Amino acid sequence: MRLLHTMLRVGNLQRSIDFYTQVMGMQLLRTTERPEQKYSLAFVGYGTNPDHAEIELTYNYGVESYELGSAYGHIAIGVKDVAATCAAVRDKAASLGGAITREPGPVKGGNTVIAFITDPDGYKIELIERPAI
Repeated sequence: MRLLHTMLRVGNLQRSIDFYTQVMGMQLLRTTERPEQKYSLAFVGYGTNPDHAEIELTYNYGVESYELGSAYGHIAIGVKDVAATCAAVRDKAASLGGAITREPGPVKGGNTVIAFITDPDGYKIELIERPAI
């Protein structure tokens, strides 16, 4: 078994595509339109299956926002330098409705450097420093 993708429901598909490609540096891998079923999909990622897991952005026609609930945590992305990544994405994220919600620093009780970004729909993305990436 292996992880293929994570699905996120979004309120504006193009805004989310722009955020994940322009801010997070992912590629738009493919899209699917299902007008009869009233939804559209976009898959983004740093590579394609089977070598990389992807994020499926799902837009259900007419639904502009969702309650995320208390069970959702975050998506984690490894980066070489968390502080440099935050500096590079700060203005881009703000212009597309995202924000850095936890500045770079060590995780509580440890040494690993992390930060958090929130996407335009409120989903949290944890940046984890991995210098070997």
